[in-house]
Amino acid sequence: MPEQTPFSDLDAYLALPRVSELALSPDGTRLVTTVATLDPESVRWTTAVWQVDPTGGAPAARLTRSRKGETSPAFLPDGSVLFTSARPDPDAKEPKDDAPTALWLLPVDGGEASIVATRAGGINGIVVARESGTVLVSSPTLPGAAGSDEDEERRKARKDKKVSAILHTGYPVRYWDHDLGPDEPRLVTGTVEADERLDWRELTPAPGRALDHAEYDVSADGATIVTTWRAAEPRGEHRSTLVVLRDGQRVELLGDDAHEYSSPVLSPDGTLVACTRSSRSTPHEPEDARLVVVPVDGSGEPRDVAPSWDRWANDRRWTPDGSALLVTADEGGSSPVFRIDVSTGTVVRLTADHGAYTDLCVSPDGRHVYALRAAIDAAPAPVRLDAAAPDQQPVLLQGPLDELALPGTLTEVTATAADGTALHAWLVLPEGAEGPAPLLLWVHGGPIGSWNSWSWRWNPWLMAAQGYAVLLPDPALSTGYGLDMVRRGWGAWGAEPYDDLMQITDAALQRDDLDASRTAAMGGSFGGYMANWIAGHTDRFRAIVTHASLWNLDQFGPTTDVAYYWGREMTKEMAEANNPSAHADAISTPMLVIHGDKDYRVPIGEALRLWWDLNARVTDPAASPHRFLYFPDENHWVLTPQHAAIWYRTVLSFLGVHVLDQPESVDELLR
Repeated sequence: MPEQTPFSDLDAYLALPRVSELALSPDGTRLVTTVATLDPESVRWTTAVWQVDPTGGAPAARLTRSRKGETSPAFLPDGSVLFTSARPDPDAKEPKDDAPTALWLLPVDGGEASIVATRAGGINGIVVARESGTVLVSSPTLPGAAGSDEDEERRKARKDKKVSAILHTGYPVRYWDHDLGPDEPRLVTGTVEADERLDWRELTPAPGRALDHAEYDVSADGATIVTTWRAAEPRGEHRSTLVVLRDGQRVELLGDDAHEYSSPVLSPDGTLVACTRSSRSTPHEPEDARLVVVPVDGSGEPRDVAPSWDRWANDRRWTPDGSALLVTADEGGSSPVFRIDVSTGTVVRLTADHGAYTDLCVSPDGRHVYALRAAIDAAPAPVRLDAAAPDQQPVLLQGPLDELALPGTLTEVTATAADGTALHAWLVLPEGAEGPAPLLLWVHGGPIGSWNSWSWRWNPWLMAAQGYAVLLPDPALSTGYGLDMVRRGWGAWGAEPYDDLMQITDAALQRDDLDASRTAAMGGSFGGYMANWIAGHTDRFRAIVTHASLWNLDQFGPTTDVAYYWGREMTKEMAEANNPSAHADAISTPMLVIHGDKDYRVPIGEALRLWWDLNARVTDPAASPHRFLYFPDENHWVLTPQHAAIWYRTVLSFLGVHVLDQPESVDELLR
């Protein structure tokens, strides 16, 4: 019998701590991270701040505890920790359990945390000036309010009269799973003084929708702020520019019709900005995201830091001397850390393993990089790296989560596409299988993305614990293989991506430990689109699970939350040529449709139309093989613990019926 692991029991799996975020103190002696754990009722995850020893000598220690939870930790220059939380203010005359997210401070020498600032609309996205301690945040504010006090009055009036209406003057009106408005994000700043509440200063009093989902940074002295600024264009389009806020003025630094600018990071001396400059996609050409630097005073043009490097940089951080940028980038089924010399463009890969690194933190002496390392076979955990040594292995620190025992092993599968392109996939194999294992083909979302990291939502080890092998391929449109790999599938979703998936599935099934007669295909978002396309083009799989999927492209394009983005690729001709619903008559494979009603990226209408098209072709309703798992209050991902459990149980039951010839077992909470 295989060894029992947390993946053998959904309740045990859901109870595992989930590590995210990482921040380093200014003196380099303390790391803090956040850890999500189940609440006592097992109905939601609550996040707390933990401390990690950068030397690896001491075990991790929990710093905060409340039912509301704490997120977004950031250090002040003196080593005290700021974080956001919606927990009640203990000093208030009438503490409110539904209070907005406030800014809290945990003293450097420990003790109780206290509120240092509030805003009627809440506080998001803490950034702290390294030397001055100036605090910069984003705060939703009603358009007509001059400040937080007036904002609170206006919110109270809406609440008292039970008004939820929003008057829009432009596009878009919602994003992922929430409505945009009636409030608008504003940037506000202030300085924390001892034993005093922080007084906010409005930097962007009337931004409209320009700061929706803004990314920003502040110079060490707190005098200069660089932020993304969304500019409206004709026909409902928008483009992202970069602006500088200084001395009460806003000056556009970067902005043109051909590019989008994002993720600005100021150099240590405040003279340069590193950011991503992405070309705008067309029906025949994908975007290309380049890492550029530009003088913050606008005295020079943006310069591509590594023009010969065919990768897309993420999570960029400057070295303390400003000579290099440390970044991550998808590469061949991993996401390593790279060091890029700003003057020469030389790129050095620092990590030799198959890990996916995030949340980079550079030590003040420039010797080390701290990060969260994850992988297909490893949950996120804090590690230490040498900031300059190539091809190294990470040093695992003592984090809040012990290394997990897995119910199987990880290997790789390679193949060659019809056009000669090399294809890569990860393959999860179950432990102790008696005979060849049934295979699940999982298609990643995006569509621009990669199977290269741990996922709590789509976790293949839960399937391995039930005896399944899971194939995780990177077909055309995947990142980490150069722009040509994305270009191969651009505007041709049903062509090269589909062919690649079939090719690498065939290669995997050449293995003696996989059972070609017992297979199923699964995918979410674009992966759900591909699951639908597969259903209409082959009957080789016994079952198909399609989650948050695109079914009719001419319906999806205008109703998704960011229609202008998809419209750049999805012309009328592209939608017709790649439309899964056009092949509904060819579907003979049992399908499990899953969708959340709060999914605005792939609206619920896609699932409703797919479900009708499936049922309209069923001659005997009592014998229908199809199922529809519907979540009225979940979004694109299905995030709450018990709904996630129902998701997995329903999927496993559906696969059990059609792949393993088992009787159907409906979750007791669905009966």
